[in-house]
Amino acid sequence: MKMKVPNTYVIIFALLVLCAVATWFVPGGQYLRDDDGTVTYQSVDAVPQTWQVFTAIYHGFVRQAGIIIFILVVGGAFWLLNATGAVNAGIGRFIARVGKRDKWVLVALTLLFSLGGAVFGMSEETIPFVGMVVPLMLSMGYDAFMGMLIVYVASNVGFSSAFLNPFTVGIAQGMADLPLFSGLGYRVFCWLLLTVLLVVFVLIYAARTRKMADVTLTATPVPEPLTGRQKAILAVLGVTVIMLVVGVTQWEWYLPEITGLFLVMGLICGFIAGFSGNRIAEEFMAGAKDILSAALVVGFASGIIVILQEGRVVDSILHAMQEGLDGTGPMASLSAMYGIQAVINFLIPSASAKAAITIPIMAPFADMVGVSRQAMVLAFQFGDGFTNMLTPTSGVLMAALAMARIPYAQWVKWIWKGTLALLAIGLLLLLATVLFPIPEF
Repeated sequence: MKMKVPNTYVIIFALLVLCAVATWFVPGGQYLRDDDGTVTYQSVDAVPQTWQVFTAIYHGFVRQAGIIIFILVVGGAFWLLNATGAVNAGIGRFIARVGKRDKWVLVALTLLFSLGGAVFGMSEETIPFVGMVVPLMLSMGYDAFMGMLIVYVASNVGFSSAFLNPFTVGIAQGMADLPLFSGLGYRVFCWLLLTVLLVVFVLIYAARTRKMADVTLTATPVPEPLTGRQKAILAVLGVTVIMLVVGVTQWEWYLPEITGLFLVMGLICGFIAGFSGNRIAEEFMAGAKDILSAALVVGFASGIIVILQEGRVVDSILHAMQEGLDGTGPMASLSAMYGIQAVINFLIPSASAKAAITIPIMAPFADMVGVSRQAMVLAFQFGDGFTNMLTPTSGVLMAALAMARIPYAQWVKWIWKGTLALLAIGLLLLLATVLFPIPEF
């Protein structure tokens, strides 16, 4: 008899309890930063967590309120957009025109989102695109995993191997006293290699579902021409996407602005479709209700970090990892740094927060063991990015899965082998900086 996969909430609550138990046995500690930027570690009393397991859930919701609100509003806005019928009509016309060239669409989208992660650190911004691309993939005969693959996974691959990402490369190099965005050549090479490998996997995965896609494409009748209202709604959607890209890259938009943008999009599309005020409100609430359970997961998962931080054990775990590197050679030390960053990502999903804690510690240690600071920063990038596709504490991952309607347990079962493959390739790319003379490394 096949074992039933535990519910996502059961998994998260089990992790909460496990972390609470750890606060009773792991010594407490904290890092202190002096005015001159020097980081020192000191032992403090741990704060064992008991009934705080339940209050941590509340604080987790407070911490992730922005993403939770974002999920609910975007879910309502897209439900409203889909209710107009314009997206389905547009997809039908698109499929009729693409025909057997749909693989070029997959390749183009994969390259686009990978480049977005590599250049401007596309992360939270992928969430609405998942809501757009997954229905497209389903209509073309693929599955929701394909939508996550070419949007979320592609942007994470770009994020991990970024060459201009200000949130990883910029912050980490600044803290390591390196010229900003130096070592560009090798980082571009890493990005190209990983992105090409991802494109190959996308095409292989597409071929596996080719039979279904062929039936869908050949069986779909030629759709009716788009109406004037449908064209206007699709134009609003196109302008929204352009505004999103420009806002993020040029105007430093974040969750509040992006949330407002999609709310306006939904309202305008509802009015163009001729919906009454009551119909608009009802459709919006239906969308928010449909995605509510997924939004709750984000708050529950954030409680894991709250437990560890309130128990004062996060910094002591980091310090123990640092001490474990003493006395190792360059290759072993670099490999260990990489592994530490990957593990830490499950505790601290934020790249900038992780950089602020670990880079001031790792940089001088890299000097002592003969590892270049550029390689140390690259280890930070790879370790931070690849495991984003697995960690349940990532609000972005949970939100993207919510938009794709994929349970977390099913996602882990589907993605874990690919994540391990990326981690292995990343290790080889890191060790190459020790074995071969690479400019600026």
